[in-house]
Amino acid sequence: MQGSAFKLLEIDEKFQLLHPGQTVVDCGAAPGAWSQVAVQRVNSTGTDVSAPRGTVVGFDLLNIAALDGAHFLPHHDITDPATHAKLQQLLPEGHADVILSDMAPNASGFKELDCEKLFSICLSLIDLAEKVLLPGGSLLCKYWDGILREECMSEVVWPAVGQGQRVDGGGEVRGVWI
Repeated sequence: MQGSAFKLLEIDEKFQLLHPGQTVVDCGAAPGAWSQVAVQRVNSTGTDVSAPRGTVVGFDLLNIAALDGAHFLPHHDITDPATHAKLQQLLPEGHADVILSDMAPNASGFKELDCEKLFSICLSLIDLAEKVLLPGGSLLCKYWDGILREECMSEVVWPAVGQGQRVDGGGEVRGVWI
């Protein structure tokens, strides 16, 4: 199991985001570690016949290896409205219980520029969440510390997520998960 999977498992153990029967969107799904966790936790393969069967749909700009229990959309961009529309078609009733994102921009070597790029990704995730996330659903995304972090969080992110919880990545992870 990849290291990023352990990160999601740790967050899920603490906040109980993923449950059997849920519909999950994994944004930036390649190479598939978070999707593997989601498939198991929401029972999308039907392994546990006594639990409801969930759905996992993932997309990424890159190719994604097939995974039993997940439907993947390779070469799809979070900023493209066509990606949002395609997701709505694939999701049961066009909605999701959970949106996961471990996406990050390719590092430029300039911290503030990279933070701005990641913030742009977060805005696209919020846009997607407004379209597909069910009331009471969860959006888990990464955001790095940067000079605009507090301003961006207070003016854009927190108003969009309402009563969300702030999840400190802790350890070597420097950022915020919401």
